[in-house]
Amino acid sequence: MVSDPAVRGNPSVPSLSIELRISGFNPDQSTAKDFGHSSKILVVGAGTWGASTALHLARRGYTDVTVLDAYPQPSAISAGNDVNKIVSFQNPPSEDDPDYVNKTFFAALAKGFREDPVFRPHFHETGNIIAAFSPGGLKAIRGRHREGFDVVELNTPEDFRKTMPPGILTGPLPGWKGFWRKNGAGWVHARNALVSAITEAKRLGVTFVGGQLEGKVVRLLYDSEGKDVIGVQTADGRQHLASRVILAAGANADQFLDFKKQLRPTAWTLAHIRMSPEEAQKYRNLPVLFNADQGFFIEPDEDKHEMKVCDEHCGYCNWVMDENGERRSVPFARHQIPVESAERIRGLLRATMPQLAERPFSFARICWCADTVDRNFLIDYHPDHPSLLLAVGASGRGFAHIPSIGGFIVDRLEGVLNERIAYAVRWRPEQAVNRNWDDTQNRFGGSYKVMDFQKVTEWTDIPHEDNALPFGSVVPRI
Repeated sequence: MVSDPAVRGNPSVPSLSIELRISGFNPDQSTAKDFGHSSKILVVGAGTWGASTALHLARRGYTDVTVLDAYPQPSAISAGNDVNKIVSFQNPPSEDDPDYVNKTFFAALAKGFREDPVFRPHFHETGNIIAAFSPGGLKAIRGRHREGFDVVELNTPEDFRKTMPPGILTGPLPGWKGFWRKNGAGWVHARNALVSAITEAKRLGVTFVGGQLEGKVVRLLYDSEGKDVIGVQTADGRQHLASRVILAAGANADQFLDFKKQLRPTAWTLAHIRMSPEEAQKYRNLPVLFNADQGFFIEPDEDKHEMKVCDEHCGYCNWVMDENGERRSVPFARHQIPVESAERIRGLLRATMPQLAERPFSFARICWCADTVDRNFLIDYHPDHPSLLLAVGASGRGFAHIPSIGGFIVDRLEGVLNERIAYAVRWRPEQAVNRNWDDTQNRFGGSYKVMDFQKVTEWTDIPHEDNALPFGSVVPRI
């Protein structure tokens, strides 16, 4: 849920961080001894993690769950509302594996896409190609998980061309090296998977409320002592009280409370190229191609025959100074991309598929996520507000976990999350002391630095029916 820039620039509109305290509400309702499967639970955000959480809550037998979002489902601005996303599987780790937490998360999503009927139909096991050409990029991709899968090394342009039918990879692929993972990887139709999760959650009794008035959460509600969160208020003025509030608002979460610099809203860019049905058929069932220095593309979707192409970079932030003089990245919605990003996308196409490089874009958008310092998720109760559970910090890799992340979030809700995982995803402001906001966090491409939307002077102007949003036509400045 992205707040309206007009609200951020209007001093007469209350800030999202204002504490609204309600007298007469019994704080004991939020204590563990009184919390059960019939207790009221509010989930703020109906994107990937909010939908997954709602589904897993319903599957665990919780009977009074409401999900609030500023948009009807699927949310127009959710990063998960996309034609496709890259997915790679991982086998379950051994107990002594130093990467136990990360591999456990990936093993869980693998099980979900392989076995869960809600998600299995939307996964396409086409394999993927991972490549790079810079020293840093090549070092990074060597650490990608490959054990137990059918993997072929790729060292020459001809090696890469052989991974796809003739006439696809016709570009020079200069300096590219990498590997082709033939199984346990591919892509998922993101929008369909998100809708499937929401549909099943609704069937199991979850209530979804979307809309700029009735669904848009504008603030958290606190008890009369200001110590605990007891609900939320939506833009229509309604107060929703609950025993637990789960904040799954993605890049916008830090507009609701102080995260002590643990979250950095960061954006990425994408564009689509529309093909004829005959062309699209030629590009079907291709392995996903990802270059850590230049970008990636995924085969065209079956509905609109559009190929998604993304330029790889270290991310864009929207840096402003807040009322306290602190530097802060403020998300905004826009279904266009910087012209510099469009040119990088065309550079990727010239290197790989020059026959498509000058095609007009049919669609473009920016997608936001929130980076933690170490890029581990943040799934924990707030230390000062015992009824507020945080489910944020997807760090650019949140969608792939849609089948399973809700299960981990509900585990933390119930106090049964694996201790090693709970420690990795804990509330950890000590990591953000003197945080380097410009840290590239082991990402590559573009200018090889974190970029600033405030410095972008030219944006694309792509006509498309989905480009109309109620806000986001300008970069917000505070």
